[in-house]
Order: sequence, then C-alpha cells, then structure tokens
Amino acid sequence: MLHLLGCDFSSSPTARKPIVVAWGHLRGSVVVLERLESLTSLAAFVQWLAQPRAWVGGFDMPFGLPRELVQALDWPLEWEACLRHYASLSRDEIRATFAAFCDARPVGGKFAHRACDIPAGSSPSMKWVNPPVAFMLHAGVPRLLDAGVELPGLHTPRLSAGAPSRRVALEAYPGLLAREVLGRRSYKSDERAKQTPERLIARKDLLNALELGQTRLGLRLKLSHSQRDTLVDDASGDALDAVLCLLQAAWGQQRHAQGAARYGLPPDMDPLEGWILSA
Repeated sequence: MLHLLGCDFSSSPTARKPIVVAWGHLRGSVVVLERLESLTSLAAFVQWLAQPRAWVGGFDMPFGLPRELVQALDWPLEWEACLRHYASLSRDEIRATFAAFCDARPVGGKFAHRACDIPAGSSPSMKWVNPPVAFMLHAGVPRLLDAGVELPGLHTPRLSAGAPSRRVALEAYPGLLAREVLGRRSYKSDERAKQTPERLIARKDLLNALELGQTRLGLRLKLSHSQRDTLVDDASGDALDAVLCLLQAAWGQQRHAQGAARYGLPPDMDPLEGWILSA
C-alpha cells in the first residue's frame, strides 16, 4: 500500500504553529485519513524527510518563481540552478530584492505571477508577507532537493544503491479545493479574535462536502469521529489544510495509476515555474 501525505508547511515552525502532515492512503475513490503528525522545527522536517519510506505527497508551498521575475533579476533560467541560487540568499536579501522589483513597477502590477496563479487563485510565489510564500519556497524546496525527493516535471534525483525509497513531492494548494466548496467564506484564522462561529460552521461544511465527495476531484474523504472533531476544532485550519493537500496528492496518484504523466500536471507546464496540482 502506497503512503500518501499532505503537508501544511510553515517557513518558521514552532510548537504553537507547527508543520502539519496528514498521512493517508487511497482505496478506490476513497481517501482514508490515517493520522496527523506535527513537526515543530525545520530540523525536525529534515529528519522527517530522511526516513526511508516511499510516499507521494502534496506540499503547500510554491515550487518555483515566476519566469518574468527570474529573467528580470538575471538569475539562472534552469530550475535547479535557480533554486540553488535562491537558497544561497538570506531572507533579508530576498525581501530587499523583491521589494526593489515591485517598487519599479506600476500600481496594480507590482508582483510577477506564475502561469498557475490565476487558475489556482494563489498568491504570487514572490510574495514575502501575508502569506510569506517566498520564504516557504526558500525554506522548503531546497530541503526537498537535499533529501533526494522527486519533483515531477522539475527535478528527478539520481538514486544510488542504498538510497531512501522513492518519494514524490507535488505542489498543492488547499485554498483551491476549499474555495470550490466554500466560495469566499473563510474557515480559519491564526488570530483568536477571528476564530468565530461562522468559521467553525465553514469548517464543518467543508468537511461534510469532502466526506460526500462533492468536489471535482471525485474523491471521498474517510474520517473517524475523533479525526473529524480534531479537524473541526482546529481553528487555525492547519490540520484541515494538510488534509486538503492529502486529497490533492491522492488525485495526483490516481492520475499516475491511470497512466498520466507527471501525476496529472499539465504536459506544457513551465519547467522553471512549476504548477499547482489539479489547478
């Protein structure tokens, strides 16, 4: 049985705001949630990646930068070389570089976007605040690379004898699936004052739709009563976001099992920018 996972990533994880991993497996068109796991530091994330087990995972972090941005900065146009250069910069250097890029552009067009941003409704991967996805890319993807993880369409590692089992990482985005069900209704907040009854109801509605398979993924989520309570009670939405990424990973694995290349990523995907699974 192949392990599937969804990862709600944080670029600065703590015990209060950890990286959350939802483990599960696919049984026909049913995604069974097995357990939730919390990682409270980037060092713990690295140790977790080093464990020798095969999986296909959906990760809530961008896997690439906009081609327009990379060209304007005269950075390498080959994906791994670009990411290695990016990883060599500090967060302060990234913030200053991206701010200067934005300052030179007109109002309404400050950020450069990847091709997948509009269909996915996602933030530009160069955004460094609210949410700081540029730092998620900076903290997460180089560690996937160093761990020898495969990123379809972007990076295929050279596996040597004795290397860990094959692990496949796909870029996921929980907001894509959540908005399909909830529209503009918010279901989470890290601020206690905004953890309202309306958001609680939205989490219940979202879970109900996932359990009934009422999304275009065509998959049903199977939960225990205690798991459902945990997901509903987590007002931050981190655990639920990990589960949404798990469902997207399951969709990708289903496409792969049916013979689709790159786990359902588009064949004409920009090999520098990457693509959000199921967008």
